[in-house]
Amino acid sequence: MKMKDVKLNARQNLNESCKVCRACNGIACAGEVPGMGGKGTGEAFKANFDALNNIKLNMRVMHDAKNPNIETELFGRKMDIPVFAAPVTGTTLNMGGKFTEEEYITWVIEGCLNAGIYPMVGDTAVDAFLMTNLEVLKKHDGNGIVFIKPWENKNVIEKIKLAEEAGAFAIGVDIDACGLITLALHGKPVMPKGIEEIKELVQSTKLPFILKGIMTVDEAILAVEAGVDAIVVSNHGGRVLDQTPGTAEVLPKIAKAVKGKTKILVDGGVRSGVDILKMLALGADGVLIGRPFVTASFGGQSEGVKAYIEELKGDLKSAMVLTGCNSIKDINDRIIYK
Repeated sequence: MKMKDVKLNARQNLNESCKVCRACNGIACAGEVPGMGGKGTGEAFKANFDALNNIKLNMRVMHDAKNPNIETELFGRKMDIPVFAAPVTGTTLNMGGKFTEEEYITWVIEGCLNAGIYPMVGDTAVDAFLMTNLEVLKKHDGNGIVFIKPWENKNVIEKIKLAEEAGAFAIGVDIDACGLITLALHGKPVMPKGIEEIKELVQSTKLPFILKGIMTVDEAILAVEAGVDAIVVSNHGGRVLDQTPGTAEVLPKIAKAVKGKTKILVDGGVRSGVDILKMLALGADGVLIGRPFVTASFGGQSEGVKAYIEELKGDLKSAMVLTGCNSIKDINDRIIYK
């Protein structure tokens, strides 16, 4: 499928919950939470996009990086490209309601697996959505990562066990969701977590544990102390706290503090292979992409998702050629223009 057609279809199928703008920058959907926008003024969503967009690359063409290897390995799984589909959940809450949760998540999972990457599936205010996501994931041999909202720990641990039973190969808690409007509107008790509570969650499973929602160096250090296997530098797509910086702004200092002590993932404004390259150069081991996977699935089902990933692969490989990077491990801040 051509991405132009995918986006055209998505614009119709998302029922105005997403405008599928030429640049997915948070301007047209500012304040639309529930929906696909950023909270309040939408500035945190826009900051993600702008911070990444403002980073420029050093072009180099005198080298031997003629056919770069874009593969990587994360959580013991080989991947064609260091990208995960972020855990975006709630078709009836945020995506216009034309398609069911089962249809949407099936397309995302199948498209990702067919293109050599892995999906993340999530939890939300509607309890049935997590169960649907786990059922679909189990049908695909558990080839994905499950993220659970920061409910009280007993509830989280119960859901971790369900994710294990579905065969997931890693577990995450998106702790930044403690301020999510959609949960508050449904009277769902989510909360911040202290380090001892996080340790309890880490120790409740033998699977790799990911903590999503880290935006400061001090909390990255605390996450390492809690024993997490990975963090996600994330402001929840700008959907929980207005006026935060973009993730690309805070990533370098976080990477400097904890690189090598835990895996570092990042989301926020990543749209293209060039964006992936930038995040890796700033210190990430891999990236999560959210809204574009919603567009790809609503516009082209599993084939649309696969087409988007293939576009990312080509874009990343081309960008690596033009910055002199032979492999993912070769990407560092040398390619960032300062």
